Amino acid sequence: MSRPQRRDSPQTDLPRSGPLAAVILAAGKSTRLPRFKLLLKLNGQSLLARAADLFRRAGVEDILAVTGARADEVAAEARALGLRPVHNPDFETGMFSSVRTGLAALPPSVAGVFVLPVDIPLIRPATLRALAEGFRQGQAQVLLPTFRGEPGHPPLLNASVIPHVLAWGGQGGLAGALAGLDCESLPVADAQILFDVDDDAAFAEAEARLARLDLLSPQEALALLDIHNAGERGLAHGRGVARMALALAQALSLNSQGQGLDLELLEGAALAHDLAKGQPQHEQAGAQILADLGFTRTAEIVAVHRDIDPAGLKRPRERELVYLADKLVRGPQRVGIRQRFQEKLDRFAGDEAACAAITRRLLHALAMQELVELCAGQRLEDIS
Repeated sequence: MSRPQRRDSPQTDLPRSGPLAAVILAAGKSTRLPRFKLLLKLNGQSLLARAADLFRRAGVEDILAVTGARADEVAAEARALGLRPVHNPDFETGMFSSVRTGLAALPPSVAGVFVLPVDIPLIRPATLRALAEGFRQGQAQVLLPTFRGEPGHPPLLNASVIPHVLAWGGQGGLAGALAGLDCESLPVADAQILFDVDDDAAFAEAEARLARLDLLSPQEALALLDIHNAGERGLAHGRGVARMALALAQALSLNSQGQGLDLELLEGAALAHDLAKGQPQHEQAGAQILADLGFTRTAEIVAVHRDIDPAGLKRPRERELVYLADKLVRGPQRVGIRQRFQEKLDRFAGDEAACAAITRRLLHALAMQELVELCAGQRLEDIS
């Protein structure tokens, strides 16, 4: 097997502000799928098209696709997408040969390179943007995204390590080549960095996951709280609100009023509702953080959790349940609505405008309590 050689070795002091490139590994034979997965359509896009779109949305323009099996078809798709196809004649020896082929084909001007197998199709663009920002600001040779402590894809390599990877003997693949380097982890709230499409069941799951990329899962919420240093107090309150919101949803369902409630959306939003606690207008600040990460459905709930006027509502949905649950929990403990708001009135006694605003929110909360009790067919005190 011939070992790819880079025509021009990068300088070790290349500025990190230089361009980033991406190598998409698209040479596999798809032996665990009855169909050729590289060109399978996911919501109308091939996996290769999704990978290309991901990098472009993250600001990466120099994108290579390494071909192998059915090279002509994959190369044609790559060219149609504006990618540069590079053929790996040794693709049957394993994925690392494709890594080498892609890295050897990069121009010497790149500062860093993402390496992504094409069958990891659901990573959010915000994850790549976070990696790029971390790369620009850091000094590590390799930046690895992690989700709740588990490393995922794609690694971002400083161009200075490319000669080392090309010279690696192959033991352990790319992970083996990177093991002796200065690798830094970057925690991200993106479970999709761990998800790959390796069989028919996974492809069906990918279709389901794709429809839900705009909501924050409970595990992603916990990761995000950790990234934003919510601390034990913030986490305890989020968990308490999530338990209360789920209890309210269950009560509605038992009375045939919970149809269509999305419990994953509900729990994730409840956990993360105080993500930006301590900032001015924390509900709007938290919603903006979530929207920037792509969690737009969750952002819509977090944005209004401080105050909702239930006038005209016939049945509470996820946003109303998170709102009400927040009013029923202080720290991790259950409290009554009047008690919760009386504490605020006592704190701002003497501030007429603040007390008027608190009283208005109290009336909204009591009206929401009445609506939920009506729909659940039971008093809040009996829901736990």
